Amino acid sequence: MTENLRWGVVATGGIASTVTADLLLVPGIEVHAVSSRSLERAREFAAGFGIPQAYGDYRELLADPDVDVVYVATPHSEHHEVASAALRAGKNVLCEKAFTVTVAQTEELIALAEERGLFLMEAMWTRFIPLIRRLRALLADDAIGEIRLVRADFGVQVPYDPAHRLWNPGLGGGALLDLGVYPVSFAHMVLGVPSAVHVHGSRAGTGVDAEAALLLGYPDGAQALLSTSLRARTPITAEVIGTTGRIELGSPFYAPTRMTLHRDGADPETFRAQLWGSGYTYQAREVVEQITAGEVESPEMAWADTVNVMRTLCAALGRMGVAHPASKTSSAP
Repeated sequence: MTENLRWGVVATGGIASTVTADLLLVPGIEVHAVSSRSLERAREFAAGFGIPQAYGDYRELLADPDVDVVYVATPHSEHHEVASAALRAGKNVLCEKAFTVTVAQTEELIALAEERGLFLMEAMWTRFIPLIRRLRALLADDAIGEIRLVRADFGVQVPYDPAHRLWNPGLGGGALLDLGVYPVSFAHMVLGVPSAVHVHGSRAGTGVDAEAALLLGYPDGAQALLSTSLRARTPITAEVIGTTGRIELGSPFYAPTRMTLHRDGADPETFRAQLWGSGYTYQAREVVEQITAGEVESPEMAWADTVNVMRTLCAALGRMGVAHPASKTSSAP
């Protein structure tokens, strides 16, 4: 392996553009290739970022011996197909969230990465944001006592269009997999794996979840109150409440630049931190550091975390009567 890790980007949508811009800021990373279903679009994307290679099929990118890491930025329904093929081609993988559309698919990818000795991580970039790391440190130090409640929301207003990926069940659409994964992952990070999942919401005409409110219960009585929506914009904030105080995360809570600690009997203490690039730089640096160290998973976004979050998401979807196709005919970029 060369000194720099050479990355290949699969897909050319909005998230791929934002993350690629951040990849170029991180020492030890060279973006070597990009693929799209449209070779013309791949070439335009490559020209815009100074990427040497452009491919009209992701399989061509995976066959490129100069690609060390594959970033999967396709719709959710294609994550398993592309990530699986990448691992079988001997590539390390950073895969967008929601990681897949079923628990079984998630477990299959992890088993394959373990078998091949390759790095695999869900791109839950929130875990690596500076103030989120500060939050975890405060909680570890019992800054607010015993945690009793987590609250988080993520809602945006998306005009209804059955062909749009967010409203299309064939593309893994719906609020929970696209937006709800953030508050659910946040709750798991703070409180761990819930013992009960309760949900109330509504489905769109296409059958995907349009909005959902989740109550996660824990054996000691602690709770997480989470909400997500494609029909209404929410504050996109989060709060962790303990027996001796609370911590508020400013909007957007998944990449905060402001966090306030309220301790009983003390003045509020506010922490501020600007993001490096758009904030995806931190997870990219984590990938570089872990691969360089010879690791196959990140301790801050471990495989078990990804599986457990997917279990919660799928439990909520199941209770709402939402079913996503477990696999689909290949159409990935």
